[in-house]
Amino acid sequence: MLTSLYVEGSSWFHRLPVRAKLIALLLLSLSLFATQSLYLLAPAFLFCGWLYFSLGMTLRQALARIGFVFFTILVLAAVNLFLLPFPEVAALALRLMALVFFAAAVTATTTISAFMDEITVLLKPLERMGLLNAADVSLALGLVLRFVPDIFARYEAIREAHRARGLPIRPLTIIGPLIILTLKDADTIAAAIDARGFRRQ
Repeated sequence: MLTSLYVEGSSWFHRLPVRAKLIALLLLSLSLFATQSLYLLAPAFLFCGWLYFSLGMTLRQALARIGFVFFTILVLAAVNLFLLPFPEVAALALRLMALVFFAAAVTATTTISAFMDEITVLLKPLERMGLLNAADVSLALGLVLRFVPDIFARYEAIREAHRARGLPIRPLTIIGPLIILTLKDADTIAAAIDARGFRRQ
């Protein structure tokens, strides 16, 4: 069961500063969306895949983190085959999968506290301009990263409950209870944050 997005390790990517990883993710995103060349997108996909699978996770753990997203991308690609030429569809799929691999590698090698600290620093100029509260944004990001594994765990638990009762497992019958449980937790967390005065007015 997925309990945390962070993976303990000592790889070179683990040791890379958080800011460097975020800048690399930004530059990679801009570069991939700036080209349609399969000769550039395919090597980028292979490199990002190698990076992700070299972080010390088992194959099952690695696939569990990205399997649903990749399935969605492949379904999207299959639908687009009826609308677009194959090279364009291949470029779309390779681009998205490369970004998923790299983003998953970033989250797997960076602790939530490190993310929050770096986001707070990076957003300070916008806070001085009065556009946002850097601490609030970093807290929101930290909560998202913290509770993504919990949402996956609840999904698995609801699915297993359906299977144990002999009920058909359909997305609509699972999503409803999952949303309700997630919203209840969100209310509880919001109340706890307000009670401790973490958010500034």
